[in-house]
Amino acid sequence: VTGWAGCRLHGASYFDGLSPDGATVLPVPLAVGAWGHLRSDARSVVDRSQIADPHHTSVAGVPVAPIQRALFDEIRYRNSLWGAVQAIDMVAAAGLISVWLFAIYAGECNSANGAPLLRQAVALAVDESRSPRETWLRLVWILVAGLPWPLVNQPVYDLDGRLLGIPDVFDPVAGMVGEYNGEVHRGVERHRKDVAREARFRDHGLEYFTVVQGDSQRIVAQRILDTRSRAKFLAPESCAWTLTRPAWDPAPPTLDDLLERRGLVEELTRVV
Repeated sequence: VTGWAGCRLHGASYFDGLSPDGATVLPVPLAVGAWGHLRSDARSVVDRSQIADPHHTSVAGVPVAPIQRALFDEIRYRNSLWGAVQAIDMVAAAGLISVWLFAIYAGECNSANGAPLLRQAVALAVDESRSPRETWLRLVWILVAGLPWPLVNQPVYDLDGRLLGIPDVFDPVAGMVGEYNGEVHRGVERHRKDVAREARFRDHGLEYFTVVQGDSQRIVAQRILDTRSRAKFLAPESCAWTLTRPAWDPAPPTLDDLLERRGLVEELTRVV
């Protein structure tokens, strides 16, 4: 099992087996190599590309392609830059492979079908995104609005070390916060918290914008640019906020650190 189904079996819950319309059920991708006798049908799609390593992992008794191969196959099946970046981000969010380790793997796949898209996508991916819509917002910021990369899920504090919030995207130069508010934000209590958080950011001199489901790339890009035009661009010594973490909130280990501690670097970068 590979592609979206392989990623799901490894533990990436974002991959739910549905197409972007949220209704169409996707077939299960199966990597069988050149000599496999299975044929594609409505329930499965057969991949006959070469499998360099005959060994696979097993999840609940099901043979599954290693996560790097499953993710690569999902990128090839999607054949879309934005969809490919979302896939990489969501596998990293699940803690299965970091963008850096996947980039190392990608560098060894130059002759493989789909390698150009793989290289483009991994160059735009990050470990810190927590939802596909956060990824979408970041790509609008970079590719449509044409702005420098924002920080992603970076805690912001006041000068006394109190947490103001963790924005989906943040521009520390302009002093600008961006949030994608999906369905989970529609409840009364969540909306109350969102309003209070926005007030905290604004009270500390930060500009703020929100994106909701249905907003187009063009609309969001213009909203980002309009918000940035109102931002204060204060010198660091004049800001009422900081990115310096207080002693009570030390930085967590990076995904690369966690995977290295688990001894998975060699395994995750092996071409399969």
